[in-house]
This record gives sequence, C-alpha cells and structure tokens, in this order.
Amino acid sequence: MTDDPALPPAKSWQMPDTLLILFTLAVLAWAATWLFTPGHFALAGDPARIVPGSFIAAAGPSPAPIMGGEARTGFIDFLFAGLVTGDRNSAAIGLMAFIIVLGGVFGMVMKTGAIDAALQSALPGGKARNETLIIALCIAFSLAGAVFGMSEEAIALTLLLAPALTRAGYDAVTAVLVCYGSSQIGFATSWMNPFSVIVAQSIAGLAPLSGLEVRAVLWLGFTLAAALFVARHARAVRLGERARIGTLGEAAADAPAMAFTFAHKLVLLSVIAGVGWVAWGVSTRGYYLPEIAAQFFAVGIATAAIAHLGRIQGARVHAMVDAFREGAAQLLPAALVVGAAKGILLILGGDDPARASLLNTLLDSLSSLTAAMPEWLTAWTMFMVQSLINLFIASGSGQASVTMPIMAPLADLSGVTRQTAVLAFQLGDGFTDLVNPTSAVLMACLAAARIGFGEWLAFIWRPVLGLIALSSVVMVAAHLGGY
Repeated sequence: MTDDPALPPAKSWQMPDTLLILFTLAVLAWAATWLFTPGHFALAGDPARIVPGSFIAAAGPSPAPIMGGEARTGFIDFLFAGLVTGDRNSAAIGLMAFIIVLGGVFGMVMKTGAIDAALQSALPGGKARNETLIIALCIAFSLAGAVFGMSEEAIALTLLLAPALTRAGYDAVTAVLVCYGSSQIGFATSWMNPFSVIVAQSIAGLAPLSGLEVRAVLWLGFTLAAALFVARHARAVRLGERARIGTLGEAAADAPAMAFTFAHKLVLLSVIAGVGWVAWGVSTRGYYLPEIAAQFFAVGIATAAIAHLGRIQGARVHAMVDAFREGAAQLLPAALVVGAAKGILLILGGDDPARASLLNTLLDSLSSLTAAMPEWLTAWTMFMVQSLINLFIASGSGQASVTMPIMAPLADLSGVTRQTAVLAFQLGDGFTDLVNPTSAVLMACLAAARIGFGEWLAFIWRPVLGLIALSSVVMVAAHLGGY
C-alpha cells in the first residue's frame, strides 16, 4: 500500500491535530493565569461595545485551579465546561448542536448520490468544443462551497471528474481546480456557509447572514474570475498550448456512469428550496441557530422521503439514517473544537469584557499595538494573521472558535467593524488552503488526480498570490466603506 502512487508520500512529521493544538493552548492559558494580571473594560452603547481606553487591571494574578467548579473553570475540567456552557442560542452549546445537525443532513444529501449523478450527466463523453461546461462546473462547485461548505466531498468528486475531463482532452489539474479550487473560492467568499460564516458571526455577536449582500457580490466576482482562469488553462491544455500536469490510470478512466434520475433532481430542488427558506427566515423573521438547524433538518426529512419513494439505489430509509449518523459523526470533531476553544476562554476568565479576564488584558495589549497603525492597516493585518493561522488550524469552524473571541472585540478597540473582522477570517481561512500541505482534503484530491504536491505548488502559487492581492484590496475597501 505504501507503494501506491495514488497515496501521498509518507512523512516523518505532520502537523499536530487541532484538538492537540487546543490542549497545548489550554496548558499555556492555565499557566498564564499564574503569571499575568486580568482586567476589565467599561461598556457603552446598544448593543454594548467596549469603551476604548477604559481598561482597568485587577490587583494581581488570579490563578486558575487544577479542577474548578461553578465559580471558576480549572485546567482538567476546561473541556467539559466548554461543552456545557450557554444555551440553545449560544456560541457553545447551540453552535455545537447546529454543526452536528447540519453534518447529518448533508450526509444524507450526499448519500443519495444526487450531486454525483448531476455532474456525471453534464460531463462530456469525448473532445469538448469549448470550455462552457468547465465554467458551469466551476460555478456549481463554488456554489456548493458557499452554501454548505463542501470539503471532503471534493475528494470523491475529483475521483469522478478527473477521468472524464481527461477523456475530454483536459488534464488532471483542471479537475482539481474545478472540484477543490472552486469549492474553496466559494468557501472563502460565502454569504451563508454554516461552518464558517455563521459560526464566526455567532461568536462575534452578529446576526447570521448579516452583510450577505456584500458577500454575495464578492462570491460572484471571485467565482467568475476563478472560472475564467480555469477555463483559460483548460483551453490551453486541450489545444496543446500548455503541457498536461498529472496522469491517470486506465482503471480510473473506465469508471461507470451514474444515471441522473427524476428523484435526484427532486433532491437537488429540495436543497435549493431549503436554502431559500433559510434566507427568508433569517432576513424576515430573525431566525437564529435553532430555527436554521430545524429548517435544514426539514430538508433532511424531505431528502429521505424522496430517496425512499424514488427508490434511489442504496438510499432507502435505514441507509439514510446511517448516513445522517455518519455525517453527524464527521462533524463531531468540529463541535469538540468549539467546546474546547470555549473552555480555554473560561480558563482565562471568560470573554465578558466587563468582568476580570486575561482575554481582556490580551485585548488591551493588542489594541495598544494597533493604535500605532492606521485603521485600514489593522483590517489588512487581521486578514494576513488569519491566513497564517489557517496553516496550523485547517478547520474553518475551529479557526473561528479560536480567533473570533479575540478578533471581534479587538475590532471594536481598533476602529474596525466586526463584520469586517469576520470577512478577514473568511478570506484568510479559505484561500491559503489551496497551498496548505496540512490540508488533508487538498492532499487527498491531489492523490486522486495523480498530481504531486510539488507539481501543484509550482502551478498554483501565482494564482494564490493573485487571490491574496485581491483579498487585500477587498479588506481595505471594506474598512473604508464601513462594512
């Protein structure tokens, strides 16, 4: 198995798991309570925001115990405390339940094979005459990344798409750009991704889907630019103007096609209708995490009913229940990350700016640094910091849980809006995954397409620099426009 060219090369060292990183941070947080002095801020306005320059330090350090209680979280109970903090609307319990429910629902949708069948029905059987289909596929995958944060699914779809595009005269890089690259574009510029935007906005105290108009425009602009770039590369490869990258075996090229049935169409329509229902509920009824989770669960029920009545192969009732369980299980690590991150904040004294906490001390120190730079530069720096952190915490929800409790109040102190701070997280979390060697999804997609990481990096580094440059312009414009 180690000689299989489809597998990434063995490594003597790999990036630690996100939970291990969080445990290390918990150790450092506990140690910090013995060394540094907590403090609090004054609040004003509606909603209440930190008053700049109002920080008051406590008399001295307030060490956290080994095992805490109701009054104070200790070191060895930080995970439990983080998991049980809050209520159904909070950025802890409510957010974790939301993530698990959505993971189960989208597990059911993927189990029907509707997305796979739709793609196969659109794939060309021979030489393509133009790249219109490539553009359409890029838009579709970007939409999937924007709507439900398609990630691991890109691996299976790369296996599906790469042989078909090769038969049509393209190369393996085209398949990775379409599947993984486009989904990351949608992920980074989404207006409603439940695993990044909604998580970050919930932690930052913003309404879910707020600011969606600007994000929708960004999604459209970045998606069209990316689709045209991919189409240009695909055309150059098809016409022989550019060398092919990657090779595929004959067995993969002979993969059987899947019929796109009427039931599959109904599944996709139910998902689209569900997304529209969520947008209506949030914008007109003020729906929050419990209601949005319930809406998506209704989509899951409709999907299961369609799969049963439509006799979709391998997606009968018991199989759909298993798919829900497996999909929820795949998102359980993300929920644990949210709880662990909350527990770390509790070790530090919590995230209430009006109560003594080391987080407030950290914010006061960071605000002193940002006070020496222009506000637009602070907004851009937030984006670059998030891009760097993404190399260590590849999980979108995990990165939001770790960074947004700091970035949101820091934005208040630095003259940057919280919406702009969330945008900095989005763009920083999404684009660097295109070159992140610690991203399991990227490495698996490259292996599925028989592309070495060195080959991929030699090709993609210029487009990624272009995305970073465009994102930098967006961040400065967002701040100057008061977004």
